[in-house]
Amino acid sequence: MPKLKTHKGAQARFHITGSGKLMRTKGGKSHLRRRKPKRVRRFYDETIPVSPSDQARIRRLIPYGVK
Repeated sequence: MPKLKTHKGAQARFHITGSGKLMRTKGGKSHLRRRKPKRVRRFYDETIPVSPSDQARIRRLIPYGVK
């Protein structure tokens, strides 16, 4: 069988946890954060799970579960 290629953009944006959950970081965390409240800025630091409707499509882009 031929190997499947990993989509490098998806590999950089998503990661799979040890239990198999697909996680992503929030967008909008690179700049323009200084004027936001500290409580809002803390939300950008955590990773959140990918919605179930997108999981099958993203798992196809990361076939070998790159962590």
